[in-house]
Amino acid sequence: MTQDYKSTINLPQTDFPMRGDLPKREPGWLAQWEQVDRYAQIQAHTAGRDKVFVLHDGPPYANGAIHIGHAVNKILKDMTVKSRLLAGHRAPYVPGWDCHGLPIEIAVEKKYGKPGDKLDARAFRQKCREYAAEQVDAQRTDFKRLGVLGDWQKPYRTMDFTYEASMVRALARIVANGHVVRGAKPVYWCFDCGSALAEAEIEYADKQSPAVDVAYDALDPQALARLFGVDAGDAIVAVPIWTTTPWTLPSSLAVSLGAELEYALVEGPARDGRRVLLVIASALAERALQRYGVEQAVVLGTVNGLALEGVQLKHPFYPREVPVILGEHVSAEDGTGAVHTAPDHGVEDFTVSRQYGIGTINLVDGRGIYRADTPSADGVELAGQHLWKANPVIVELLRARGVLLAHVTIEHAYPHCWRHKTPVIYRATPQWFIGMEQAGLRDTALKSIKEVRWVPGWGEERIAGMVAGRPDWCISRQRTWGVPIALFVHKATQEPHPDSVALMEQVARRMEQGGIDAWYELDAAELLGDQAGDYEKVTDVLDVWFDSGVTHFGVIGQRPELQQGDAHDYKVMYLEGSDQHRGWFQSSLLTSSAIHGRAPYNDVLTHGFTVDASGRKMSKSLGNVVAPQKVMDTLGADVLRLWVASADYRNEMTVSDEILKRVSDSYRRIRNTARFLLGNLDGFDPAKHLLPVEESLLLDQWAVQQAYDLQQAVVAAYDRYDFPEVVARVQNFCTNELGALYLDITKDRLYTMPTDSRGRRSAQSAMYRIAEAMVRWLAPVLSFTAEEIWQALPGARGETVLFETWYEGLAATQASPEQRRYWADLLAIRDSASRVLEGMRKAEQIGAALEAKVTVHVDDALRARYAPAAGELRFFFITSELTLAPLAPRPDDAAKVELDGSEAWVSSSVSDAAKCVRCWHRRDDVGSHADHPELCGRCVSNVEGPGEDRRWF
Repeated sequence: MTQDYKSTINLPQTDFPMRGDLPKREPGWLAQWEQVDRYAQIQAHTAGRDKVFVLHDGPPYANGAIHIGHAVNKILKDMTVKSRLLAGHRAPYVPGWDCHGLPIEIAVEKKYGKPGDKLDARAFRQKCREYAAEQVDAQRTDFKRLGVLGDWQKPYRTMDFTYEASMVRALARIVANGHVVRGAKPVYWCFDCGSALAEAEIEYADKQSPAVDVAYDALDPQALARLFGVDAGDAIVAVPIWTTTPWTLPSSLAVSLGAELEYALVEGPARDGRRVLLVIASALAERALQRYGVEQAVVLGTVNGLALEGVQLKHPFYPREVPVILGEHVSAEDGTGAVHTAPDHGVEDFTVSRQYGIGTINLVDGRGIYRADTPSADGVELAGQHLWKANPVIVELLRARGVLLAHVTIEHAYPHCWRHKTPVIYRATPQWFIGMEQAGLRDTALKSIKEVRWVPGWGEERIAGMVAGRPDWCISRQRTWGVPIALFVHKATQEPHPDSVALMEQVARRMEQGGIDAWYELDAAELLGDQAGDYEKVTDVLDVWFDSGVTHFGVIGQRPELQQGDAHDYKVMYLEGSDQHRGWFQSSLLTSSAIHGRAPYNDVLTHGFTVDASGRKMSKSLGNVVAPQKVMDTLGADVLRLWVASADYRNEMTVSDEILKRVSDSYRRIRNTARFLLGNLDGFDPAKHLLPVEESLLLDQWAVQQAYDLQQAVVAAYDRYDFPEVVARVQNFCTNELGALYLDITKDRLYTMPTDSRGRRSAQSAMYRIAEAMVRWLAPVLSFTAEEIWQALPGARGETVLFETWYEGLAATQASPEQRRYWADLLAIRDSASRVLEGMRKAEQIGAALEAKVTVHVDDALRARYAPAAGELRFFFITSELTLAPLAPRPDDAAKVELDGSEAWVSSSVSDAAKCVRCWHRRDDVGSHADHPELCGRCVSNVEGPGEDRRWF
């Protein structure tokens, strides 16, 4: 009768479940972390570290539920912070929110109307504050659910009174350093916002516009023709311009040419029976004339643009003289080489006009309507019309006057408001600016960019190009919900009070107690005394990009835990999406350069946007949105985190239900590997049973060495913020070195050898070391699962893996070249043997590999190398028998082993030995022991004897 040997087998035992059941289990971990204030515990535990890493949170806007892009950003930040903790840094993380601005204003307006309708301005601002607080609370819940650890109890909010005060102080520093100016300059203007916009609030979309060529006739045609050496007679001589904004023509005050461009005087189409000569850039003449219906260009003469400076032209429909001026912005890429210049409606137009003493006339109001004083032309009234509706009216006016040379409708990229998705215009209005030139801000910022580490590297060139070409920063907005530009300006001169910096400090103190309302309710006499009658308060509010742009001053500069202190190694990182090179990265750079003369960050990491499997942006209308809340409720936050870590954030990040399903499968492989390790550590006490690496079996030494090599690569990848490489390497290790090799081979030793045998404790020691290292590798990525593994590991340990640093218990020495060659050749032989055995399985000669016996034919050198371990090689190959035989002629059907400088081949046959019921090996000594007739000799020894002695495998 067969005896039951089950009690003699050391099967894996662990409370760590196979199924993660993450959607149900993760909230329990969150509740536990919150109960013990895990973030505070970590900060206290790491307080004495000599390295400080601050990942400064770019504040998301407090409006609406978080989307997959939010999840990507926060998870990347969390993985970065946790990897720095494990690298031995103190790594505080203070989350924040952007709370002022138009979207919140609009949300409140929808419910209560504009300020003054149902609520006065103060009550309206209070409703904005309440709405923002609700949004912060909702988003905070979702961010925490992602497994992100941070100071959620004390985040920063730009609407907090102390932060509003810090903004005024930051502005005061920038004023003191000479960077703030006031002037009527062209800025992006949104009719729907009723306010100026920052460049970062602009996005480009296709728009249909009328493209017109318009003739500006010369006031003295003969004099202009003579500059080309031509007698014009009674011909009309004109300079044609090309524009896609006919509505700007009423504000046209000059025509700009390029000083170095060559201009040709050419025959144009006749007008009212009169000959017409046109001045066009030579490089564009042929194309322009084709638009005018002239088949062949007849060039009468050429001059450089410099020769035409000062020529007087006639406005196309107003009795206005228009001078020819020279501008560096004029090119010969398209149009005519002549640019109609309206300083009200273009930055380059404004700049070049100012050089010639030409000012603005402001014919368009904030709604996009021509003012009442806009002149009529030939009885055509523009006053009171919206500029978009005026376009066709102006085109017909030009046609009636005979100066319209060409007219088509084109579709082109045009700036739009990123909130309203409506076209914007440039409009010259009195605004406050941070100037790029007058105090050297541009040069300071460009120099600072070079001192920053940009990840990926192309970020440096991208932001440098933007800063090099950007205009002055318009920081004023005409809104209600925002931090005021707390300046007093003289009623007559509009100049700021000479003591503005000191006055702003007094205002900031009041704001610390009463917030922004303290400014609006302030009686100027309280600060200005007898001067109050000469000054008025500025009512504009600061651009929200200024709000977030000075967080380095108002958050890092104010919170002690974010400062360097006594640490010798201090680093600040900003991590946001690639759009922030023109947004938060840039506003922070400019304000810090204006205040401190340097960048506010040491490292800047940029990630791409999320797209679906077809490369399309996420859109509710397309139905391709992947909501992070749904993913967490169905698959778990750790699966979402594993996807973020696996995706190449340097490019667009593709996500779909199918992709997340594959990631979920990858998660299960990692979890099952951890479970196998934990299960086989049952009964293992590292304080008693942990063997020194050098006393372990050779295979266990190899496994620890593999883990050591992997840890070097993982730590280096984390240092590079290369999370995809971390995931790929750990997954490959779980699948290949562990799953397909080490764990498979050691099952026999773990299960069948005596519980306290050296062979079993050696394997457990290696698995313990690997598990201790692996839980740390996983901790930044799989927040919940890593803590679950940590609690399931044997031995005394702290409350969280995040109290730890990278595991130091792996082999600290590199394997020699000879040792690496030993394993490389042995693994190659094993691969060939596996192919032979797979062939036998397919031929149905065997079922399991243990039903076969393998012969490895090797040359003398290999035989000598592996002879000491020959008695145990069968365990490494997982066969019942393995023989090292001398090299002999290789049969055609035998498997050759590809080795460098050595020769070997493998053959195999079916074993005819009896099967041991305990270890399943087929051995000739099965039945040789009377008390255990179904056991092989080693199992008899393992069951009731001293146990087998294993040295190698």
